[in-house]
Amino acid sequence: MDTKTDAKTETKTSSANFDQEALLYHSQGKPGKIEVISSKPCVTEKDLSLAYSPGVAAPCKAIAKDPSKVYDYTAKGNLVAVISNGTAVLGLGNIGPAAGKPVMEGKGILFKQFAGIDVFDIEVATNDVDTFCNAVRVLEPTFGGINLEDIKAPECFEIEERLKKEMNIPVFHDDQHGTAIVSGAALLNACAITQRKMENIRIVVNGAGASANSCAKIFIALGARRENIIMCDSQGVIYKGRTAGMNKYKEFFASETEARTLTEALKGADVFVGLSVAGALTPEMLKEMAKDPIIFAMANPEPEITPDKARTARPDAIVATGRSDYPNQVNNVLGFPSIFRGALDTRSTQINEAMKLAAVHALANLAREDVPDKVSATYGGKSFKFGREYLIPKPFDTRVLMRVAPAVAKAAMDSGVATRKIEDWDQYSETLEALQGPSKVFIRSAINRVHQNSAANGGELPKIVFPEGTSTKVLKALATLVEEKICEPILLGYPERVKEKIAALDIPSLKDVPIIHPASYPKYYTYVERLYALRQRKGINLREAERLMSEPNYFAAMMVHMGDADGMVNGASIHYADAVRPILQTIGVYQNGVPAGLNFILLEDKFLVLADTTVNFNPTAEQCAQIALQAAKIVEYFGIEPRIAMLSYSNFTGTDGTPRKMKKAAEIVRQLRPGLMVDGDMQADTAVNEEIMERLFPFSTLKGGANILVFPNLESANITYKLIQQIGKVEVIGPFLTGVRRSANVLQRTTTVDGIVNSVVFAALEAQFIKDVLKSRG
Repeated sequence: MDTKTDAKTETKTSSANFDQEALLYHSQGKPGKIEVISSKPCVTEKDLSLAYSPGVAAPCKAIAKDPSKVYDYTAKGNLVAVISNGTAVLGLGNIGPAAGKPVMEGKGILFKQFAGIDVFDIEVATNDVDTFCNAVRVLEPTFGGINLEDIKAPECFEIEERLKKEMNIPVFHDDQHGTAIVSGAALLNACAITQRKMENIRIVVNGAGASANSCAKIFIALGARRENIIMCDSQGVIYKGRTAGMNKYKEFFASETEARTLTEALKGADVFVGLSVAGALTPEMLKEMAKDPIIFAMANPEPEITPDKARTARPDAIVATGRSDYPNQVNNVLGFPSIFRGALDTRSTQINEAMKLAAVHALANLAREDVPDKVSATYGGKSFKFGREYLIPKPFDTRVLMRVAPAVAKAAMDSGVATRKIEDWDQYSETLEALQGPSKVFIRSAINRVHQNSAANGGELPKIVFPEGTSTKVLKALATLVEEKICEPILLGYPERVKEKIAALDIPSLKDVPIIHPASYPKYYTYVERLYALRQRKGINLREAERLMSEPNYFAAMMVHMGDADGMVNGASIHYADAVRPILQTIGVYQNGVPAGLNFILLEDKFLVLADTTVNFNPTAEQCAQIALQAAKIVEYFGIEPRIAMLSYSNFTGTDGTPRKMKKAAEIVRQLRPGLMVDGDMQADTAVNEEIMERLFPFSTLKGGANILVFPNLESANITYKLIQQIGKVEVIGPFLTGVRRSANVLQRTTTVDGIVNSVVFAALEAQFIKDVLKSRG
């Protein structure tokens, strides 16, 4: 049996299947990958008159009077052109502009996905530099920036140079600079790991096209010496005096060297940078390199040498490629979206060297930080830590935008190419965070309220106790919570074990967090007696009370009950019911309160509260009313007027069964809080659609669409939020526990680190609110 032949056949079959899958992906439904959607409503006659004639004349006149107003009234400030003539497409070569269009559409998706930037892709049918430049230059009024893509060398150099001089918006050839920026960050970190200095390393660059040229230049800008770089092309070493296959761009890198082949050039070299062809680097060549060789084999789609082959030849090698199925992927998406974001937000006239270097250092520094669990989850749960197999951040690390865009924006301002200054960097950070989804906006607004409340109380933060003191997820979440100044955490557990876990996770910010072992706490027996007093008529004797109080969840609940902590969060490692029980038996519910779960459904411009999603199987009308009142308080934490809908399968019948129950619940809410906007029974679409309500039910007291939806039973609420979570174009966070006398939130065991952070933010906000209420009562 010929195993080599079988392996080749299997590879070809796999490739053919993948190609077929890709063709289906691009052709099914609407052909292609992009569409234009309106960012403003255009569903009524009034909308149409504003969007076009006659309303459109107003911004036209304003822009004619002041051309800078084009950024205020059009999409120019967030619009980039991805432009190509298809002469150097991926690893496919000169396939022409039409064949290159799928790549340009894909580039547009990456801009949008990773930085919220809109794109028009433009394919130009010319190989002539003058014609290309003329076509692009006249597009300046339309776009905020130009991304040149897949243009062959050496024309790409001249095109970019000319357009940068002739246009007053950023022009960026990503094939050159994107690869250079990301590989520059990787090289800085590889040198740090191997204890090398940039000025001392010897670099061999194989390939002399756009990417290779730009990589070498950025390495020099980062400290590498020009004389320590040897560049090779398909004809061998580019040396002084060579005439064959030369141009002015290659001439810049011509070396004074006796080496004439890649093999000779690599002897004793520290770094190999490949931007050439598959298989260009052999194991034998690697053996001649210096200790701890740094191998950037970035040919696409097949690298110059695969990491497994490289490490077989040199186990001490550090290897990066352009592929996602190997560690250290040099992926341009780490650069261009965030770089353009910073450039657009400062309305820069160009993307200069200072901005590129700022991006390099931002990426390099980010790779040295701890990697959030959310990133690991995106990559199948694999953990990442700065080192030989993690030189640069992963593409789906949302922190890339948060680090690179501000660094680029600041460099633009400092270097004088920005025409718009960013004054409030905290606000700018929040703007970037908002691009990552409505949950970021929602949680950030809650964090801001926590900070405002804290400032109003002399900087005091709520004390939140965590029973699961050795939970990895909890401790990682606390790192963020402490950094953001959201709460003063208290951990429960054996102090030595908790400290060991903190040290193992390398979270120095938690070294001063109080750690309490329940049985050693001075108030332990006071807590035991208090629990006994609370539960002695519920079947708990003194000995049982002592046993329960040694359990962290009961101890945490008692700390909150006794006022030694302002709130608690548990449930990361136990069943939901087991986490809720100590809270209800110790802290209890407030007068007439109903323990209930609620979830936030987050849309682009608003949120909805769904209740009860976790606790009450079939609540009575009275319980539904209390749940609604509790949800109303939650909405008021955010300074928003509650608008409550009591849901059913009917609209305002209320004659029997569920409709009657929900109608009665609405009446009870009106009696208890006459000022609240509430109505029911009603169907869900009626509740959230203001137009349906006004057109069909103008008599309703609920105006503007509901933001609180109270369901008639647990199954309908639970099914709804879980279904929306899976198929809706929205984000869902929660559940959160309400109706309890003090702030207490219960996590689900499947929660993530981000989920814990969200829950604690909510607990902190609620704790502040309750504390203020108690103070006002004296």
